[in-house]
Amino acid sequence: MEELARESISLLSKPTAGSGTGSGPRLGSLGAVVIMLKSALGAGLLNFPWAFAHAGGIHSALTVEMMSLVFLVSGLVILGYSSSISGQNTYQAVVRHVCGPAIGKLCEICFVFNLFMISVAFLVIVADQLQKLWVSVHEVFTGSSDSEAPHHWYTDQRFTLFLLCLFLILPLSIPKEIGIQKYISVLGTVAASYLTIAIIVKYYTRAIPDVHLSTLYSSGISSWTSMFSVIPTICFGFQCHEACIAIYSSMENKKLSHWVVISVVSMFFCLVIYSLTGIYGYLTFGRNVAADVLMSYGEADLVMIIARLLFGVSIITIYPIVLLLGRSVIQDPLLQCRGKYSIVTNFFETCTRVVLTVTWIITTLLVAVFVPDISKVISVIGGISAFFIFIFPGLCLIFAMQSQPVSARLRLVLIAWGVITLLCGTFIFGQSTSIAIMQVLNKL
Repeated sequence: MEELARESISLLSKPTAGSGTGSGPRLGSLGAVVIMLKSALGAGLLNFPWAFAHAGGIHSALTVEMMSLVFLVSGLVILGYSSSISGQNTYQAVVRHVCGPAIGKLCEICFVFNLFMISVAFLVIVADQLQKLWVSVHEVFTGSSDSEAPHHWYTDQRFTLFLLCLFLILPLSIPKEIGIQKYISVLGTVAASYLTIAIIVKYYTRAIPDVHLSTLYSSGISSWTSMFSVIPTICFGFQCHEACIAIYSSMENKKLSHWVVISVVSMFFCLVIYSLTGIYGYLTFGRNVAADVLMSYGEADLVMIIARLLFGVSIITIYPIVLLLGRSVIQDPLLQCRGKYSIVTNFFETCTRVVLTVTWIITTLLVAVFVPDISKVISVIGGISAFFIFIFPGLCLIFAMQSQPVSARLRLVLIAWGVITLLCGTFIFGQSTSIAIMQVLNKL
């Protein structure tokens, strides 16, 4: 585990490196799969039971999931291939080298915005868990129910979230290098695995609901729109494509066939964990499941209190890493621009880093407070994720086939697949963005 942690640090500590594979430790097959899982398994797990309910039931959701899996694995394979022919070891650098500087700049913008919205999702989830934990503590110590819990300004989860950002997240995020990475390498995976097991156990030990099953569960697909509306959740959940190029570049065996195996195995394990969580969470609560499945369980449930604590701690420690990645993409060009005209002093670098960090935290906190529904945040993230899973890989394949020495028939097939991937990604982005805009307009 310590070796995997060091490998994870080497991947995360240089998010904007231009080229080369570095001289850090080389990844074996097991290490690559573990870090892929660590990158994919996370906050998106909480939304899967809700997605199963809104897709029209288990069969519909699994159908969409399996269809999406083809493109998920395809995107990973294309990105690994693009990294091998370009010699670059970060997502942005590969897209810039293969597709040109204009598309590379678009990739950087999407990269920062995606990380920003992931930070918002993290804070929304932490706020949800703080609310439940406060009620749990009050119920344990006083024996009163949720309706009898006092609501004071200092018990409001928004105020508690502000204190958490001020006294914990901000100090962890300001340093140039975030040393806490070495201690949380597998924490997110542990939290995700525990949640899946806990949801399965709670299903088999639950009290049978009094309502008729037909009123609790969906009978089928209500519409194609509802079926495809869960794709953003799937994209957010399986999203590890931004990190996959760094993982591929750090592997000992870089044969494309070996990378295909790594991609398939990683996505298969993700599929099992996400599907089990979605199925049993949906079977437990049916259409009444909350967007954050942990919010559907009782406040005094010890098993779920542990799950909330695990997820809360995991998110609090991962948030600074996400911030570091996004901040680096913004800060590096600023420092380079400054270096063209004068010397970049340590004081200027520190001031820039502190201002960007404080601005990032304040902005994400405000968005999280005013958009407290995790399903709406994930809808936006899933739409942006379509760029990294579908659109940019499709463009990379199309551009790569213009110069790579392959047969005419194979070139035509691969360009066609690139176009299909690109069109699918455009459709997903357009649909999820339209839904998000309509939800905002409906509230006005």
